[in-house]
Amino acid sequence: MTEIERLTRLEERYVHLQRHVGEQDKAMLEFAEELAKLRQELAILRVQRAASSEGEESREDERPPHY
Repeated sequence: MTEIERLTRLEERYVHLQRHVGEQDKAMLEFAEELAKLRQELAILRVQRAASSEGEESREDERPPHY
């Protein structure tokens, strides 16, 4: 293998790795955005659950309408 062929092959590998790193960066950004969105939804669900469980505790003392 000549020096030119060796350099060409190294350049091709380098370009491939650059493209791969760029794709990984894009995927990681998408995952981070999705994670942030899921954390926000989880926080909302926790607040809703806490609010509904507080409402259920007050209803336990009430008599049903048929009494």
